[in-house]
Amino acid sequence: MQRYERRRFMKNIRNFCIIAHIDHGKSTLADRLLDFTGALSDREKQDQVLDNMDLERERGITIKSHAIQMEYTHEKETYILNLIDTPGHVDFSYEVSRSIAACEGALLIVDAAQSIQAQTISNLYLALENDLEIIPVLNKIDLPSANPEEVTDDIVNLLGCKSEEVIPASAKTGIGIQEILSAIIDRIPFPEGSSDKPLQALIFDSVYNPFRGIETYFRVINGTIKKGQKIQFIATQKNYTADEIGTLKLTQEPKKEICAGDVGYLITGIKEAKDVKVGDTITNPENPTNVAIEGFEEVKPMVFAGIYPVDTEDYEELRASMEKLKLNDASLVFFPESSAALGFGFRCGFLGMLHLEIIQERLEREFNMPVITTVPNVSYQAFTKKNPEEILWVNNPSDLPDPSALDRVEEPYIKASIITKSEFVGNVMSLSIEKRGQIKNQNYLTPERVELTFDMPLAEIVFDFYDRLKTVSKGYASFDYSPIGMRPSKLVKVDILLNSNQVDALSALIHVDNAYNIGKKMCEKLRELIPRQQFDIPIQAAIGAKIISRETIKALRKDVTAKCYGGDISRKRKLLEKQKKGKKKMRQVGNVEIPQQAFMAVLKLND
Repeated sequence: MQRYERRRFMKNIRNFCIIAHIDHGKSTLADRLLDFTGALSDREKQDQVLDNMDLERERGITIKSHAIQMEYTHEKETYILNLIDTPGHVDFSYEVSRSIAACEGALLIVDAAQSIQAQTISNLYLALENDLEIIPVLNKIDLPSANPEEVTDDIVNLLGCKSEEVIPASAKTGIGIQEILSAIIDRIPFPEGSSDKPLQALIFDSVYNPFRGIETYFRVINGTIKKGQKIQFIATQKNYTADEIGTLKLTQEPKKEICAGDVGYLITGIKEAKDVKVGDTITNPENPTNVAIEGFEEVKPMVFAGIYPVDTEDYEELRASMEKLKLNDASLVFFPESSAALGFGFRCGFLGMLHLEIIQERLEREFNMPVITTVPNVSYQAFTKKNPEEILWVNNPSDLPDPSALDRVEEPYIKASIITKSEFVGNVMSLSIEKRGQIKNQNYLTPERVELTFDMPLAEIVFDFYDRLKTVSKGYASFDYSPIGMRPSKLVKVDILLNSNQVDALSALIHVDNAYNIGKKMCEKLRELIPRQQFDIPIQAAIGAKIISRETIKALRKDVTAKCYGGDISRKRKLLEKQKKGKKKMRQVGNVEIPQQAFMAVLKLND
């Protein structure tokens, strides 16, 4: 009887996620679904209820994925709907892939005014690879600029579905919400799996609670998980006790048992974020599953930058802040490093530039910790002539071996997908070729919209590529990328010398063709930003011992000859010579303070 009840219970579960490009109304649609199913009381209602971080609300983006359970009665039967909200930005695509793996279906949201964007297609392919049932939703049909007929045709061409399967909706006004809920129940299959098999559950997210440790969010594929039982994480091979389990409503609801097909949370008292890996499998050590869920991989940082405290005495405080932040953001990687210019700090790995910005802002807001961020760079592989097979990872320009001992350097490449209007194709191509991109494919989705595919070095998109892409396309381009491996490249280390002293925090690895231009621009930018001193300050860009560019910040000079009003010229010369000696001595002992904005100046070289 119990087995029959569990099977009947599984038939009434629907697990789904929402995939969309940024600003296509994903969080607003989630709000309407929660309203319609009665998951929120009037007191709990607010816009973007699942985006509970201040930064998410201000920027209008989802940074963390969120899971919530709703109950909905359809044709006199009660169904449990588990919604797993996913981030829309390309930097967080690993979180999206884990969320998709925990679902059987997905709502594909497309803005009726903006049509299909690059991130929509990228996440759609992820969903199709996982055999998800796709329900297309045409959102924002109430906007004056909406073009529902044309965008519906775009969706039909993309998915190969019928036009009547596309649900017109407006998350803002509530149009089409009931049809979406009915489609979720009718079209999305119920979970497969059996409660009688050994426990096998997928971890798709984790958050840090300062009082209770790490809260692990999971989806049970097979078996059941009970309160108080022993559990094991397969990737780390560590055993714990399930102190509390439950389902994720707006607040957590503790339960005694969670069966196959359902989504829930688990508290084991773990305090270390590295012990809980997103994508790992939970099992029972007494009756373990012999199959780990596929797709688990370590999160790989794509961009590296140094983070240093403004005041060197705050180093230990910064370490504590970073460790607390890592508990909430498992994709942040950091290890100590020191710089002659900035003292002690950390080399940090990020998923992308948006991730870097968010970490920097969270450090300042949540921990009151102002920081200096050095020039971001990607991770390279160096090979020496002595041992050409051994890979040396270069996360910092100062790690690069001496050029005389270097055999070759390889840099990470990405496959970039850009969707834009056909009138901007020339501008986008020029920008991509300038950034060392090689065009691979040009596909007209409609007569007006083109998808361009390039192979590009990751280092070229780290700085200002996305901003410039928006500029050249007047905001009508969307961008997505995925890594495709390492390729050999002619890279050189460009050093900046200030008053003949090397500033290691401003060093950068740059392609040999761009080295002269970038060195020249950096010198010009630093000349504007560094305040004048009592002595001349030479700013030089160098590759090894070769100086490729120089600028000079002129000294603030006192007119020592002002008191000479006539008389012999030798009096004036004597005073000027005396001043010259003083300036020379001052330059030898003088210390040049570098302002914070100088370290980020390299990012805005094209302004």
